[in-house]
Parts: sequence; C-alpha cells; structure tokens
Amino acid sequence: MDKVLQLQAPWEQVREKLKEINIELTDEDLHYEPGKEKELLNRLQKKMHKSHEEIKGLIESVSANKGKAS
Repeated sequence: MDKVLQLQAPWEQVREKLKEINIELTDEDLHYEPGKEKELLNRLQKKMHKSHEEIKGLIESVSANKGKAS
C-alpha cells in the first residue's frame, strides 16, 4: 500500500527544513524511525491538515533539494 519515503538527504536536514517551512511542527511531530514512515505521515497529516500524498510529496521534495528551499 504505502511506499517507503524516498529520502535523498539525511532526515535531520529534512526535519530542520520542515520546521522552517512550518514553525508549528515540533521535534515530537517530526520524530522518525526507519520502518515507521506511516506513523510519521499520520502525525503530520493531522497536524498540517493535508493528505497523506501531500505530506509524502513535501518531505520528498525537501529531501530532493538537500534541505534547501525549493
């Protein structure tokens, strides 16, 4: 059903960029463990009021830009 997140940058960089994009996100919201992508996406979906695919796309977009603004 769900594909694993395709990260091209370390999660720490991606997490910090997401916090810059949305200052309401906390370290707790962005807690990520490999294999638990679904939990991360579900948390962010509720917090950001976006669809699963929108959240996944945002994370992968930030990752593809190596933590730089797109």
